[in-house]
Amino acid sequence: MTTVFKPIRPKKLSEEIVDQIKELISRGDLGPGQRIPSERELATALGVSRPSVREAIMVLEAMGFLESRQGGGTFVRSLADVTMADPLANMVERRDPRMLHALTEVRIGLETWSAYLAAKRANKEELEHLRNLYSTMEEQAKNGGWDPEIDFQFHLTITAASHNTLQVHVLNTIQNLFQTTIMVALGEFYSKEGYIDLLLNHHREILEAIEARDPNRARQWMLEHLTLVEEKLALFLQKEGPETA
Repeated sequence: MTTVFKPIRPKKLSEEIVDQIKELISRGDLGPGQRIPSERELATALGVSRPSVREAIMVLEAMGFLESRQGGGTFVRSLADVTMADPLANMVERRDPRMLHALTEVRIGLETWSAYLAAKRANKEELEHLRNLYSTMEEQAKNGGWDPEIDFQFHLTITAASHNTLQVHVLNTIQNLFQTTIMVALGEFYSKEGYIDLLLNHHREILEAIEARDPNRARQWMLEHLTLVEEKLALFLQKEGPETA
């Protein structure tokens, strides 16, 4: 049997730079929409020439990892950039049932697993932050409902506490849509009697399961919470009909 070997060639400096930046993106150290250092700063930090950095950036742009903005530098590319996010966010804001249903399905898939992992991996600071966010939510609930940003930060912290960089990267990519979905959902629930207490109870159960290091209970409560959001929101919108632009 003949084995065909290929000659090993040393990597070009630009290829080493490409690999390093791709690794930073995959780990979540460079997130969607984040500006990377200038050519000069990168060349100094990496100890290479600016032409090598320039070549690497061109390669990463061609691969779809980076994008240059006129006069604004180079940024990590996001799937939820202006060209894509605005039409989708507009559909969410108009309470399009299909889009809201699709986004809730994405949240169920992503966040039930995040809750499971967070119950295993959350550190002391993350648990404290979750508790503080819940306390704020509980206090604001006395006045008829909490700020959607608090709700978003609660769910974002759970995903961050999963310590899975890909999970965090996916959530960051759809962040604008995610926030808009929460805003629309809470607006619907706040107008219906009894749902504020129910939603607050769900958040408390999720928090306590994570604090108790019970991943299965955390996942189950997150599933129950998001399933309720999906079912009731669909029912509300079915009765009222989606708003038109």
